[in-house]
Amino acid sequence: MVGLKTDAANRSFALTRWFASAATLTVPQAAGPVAFSLLALLLTGDASGGAALILVMTLAQVAGAIPITRLGRRRPAAGFLRWLIAIRTASLLVLAVLATADVAFAWLYPLAALAGSVNGAAYGFLRSILNQLTPASNLPRALGVSATLNEVTFVLAPVAASGLGTLSPVLGIAALALLGALPALLVPSTGPVSVEDPLDGGTSVLSPSILLWLTCSAAGSSAIAAIEIGAVALALSFGYAPASAILFTVPLCLASIAGGVWVSVRNQAPSRRAVVAFLSVMTLGAGLAALHISLAVTIMGAVLIGAVLAPLATTYSLVLDRLATPAQRPEVFALLRTSNATGVILASATLTATSLSTALIVVTALVLAVTLTVALGSADQP
Repeated sequence: MVGLKTDAANRSFALTRWFASAATLTVPQAAGPVAFSLLALLLTGDASGGAALILVMTLAQVAGAIPITRLGRRRPAAGFLRWLIAIRTASLLVLAVLATADVAFAWLYPLAALAGSVNGAAYGFLRSILNQLTPASNLPRALGVSATLNEVTFVLAPVAASGLGTLSPVLGIAALALLGALPALLVPSTGPVSVEDPLDGGTSVLSPSILLWLTCSAAGSSAIAAIEIGAVALALSFGYAPASAILFTVPLCLASIAGGVWVSVRNQAPSRRAVVAFLSVMTLGAGLAALHISLAVTIMGAVLIGAVLAPLATTYSLVLDRLATPAQRPEVFALLRTSNATGVILASATLTATSLSTALIVVTALVLAVTLTVALGSADQP
């Protein structure tokens, strides 16, 4: 009996460490936009350089997700994850050091790219570790807790980056690098992701079913990014000061946290009908924002989008978990994180090339398209 209690306590402690690792893994992405903008403002007098650094990091993440994940396919997941985090931490710390050395700003881009290139693979291996720490019956709850913590990170990290960056932008970069290094210390050690079922180097995991859910993830990410990136423009469009952008971002984040709590308490994989309902709610929310009727209606749209973020993210993770073999999971979960990044890139590019209203219409149409695809999909799809 004592042995069973000790075993349960060890598993619970390992899972707690995993939650802490998942929450701190995204600190550089969450704090980066503010921290890099303040650094660029200090070095160049123009905050737009920060956005360029984030874009470089995101593009590098998309490019590096699959090849880097395949490099670690036959290695213990936790050990390879620690190497990836070490590369990211070292890159960001060197970037901070160079920022104090009066070098040309262009020298920071390769370091930002190197730091970003491991993000997708790091998430892929971290998510695959979860399967070894909790039974399948508890995966929805675990993913709900993780989604909630992730939203808390995205709420608190920019605030911390702003406070530290006001004191010293270089200190802000160093802080996000060190906080982002915590998963290397916290992640519980596990064995290899899989012992059997090795993948051939040229084998693709992009089956039609997997591609469908990755596309859904990208569409949802683009809708969220359009609100968050366009928040300042939305505030200005209604005649408010730029600081009023929090009227859109904070309700979205709070609704997302509430959605994560709901998933955790419920601890059940949603049905196909429920997934269609969630996607429909996101479509409605994006549509309300695109209509630009009033401030209240637009905020309501942001809340609707945020409310279904965690349930949908949990759904995608659970479905991909079933569709992928154990050997494929790190790569598939890296693709899931990459699909989110792709959605952010799409929203950013659309906002840059067109007006805010056009961008919101585009992302609404994209979410509507995937909603209809899922609703009309064949019955054998998860």
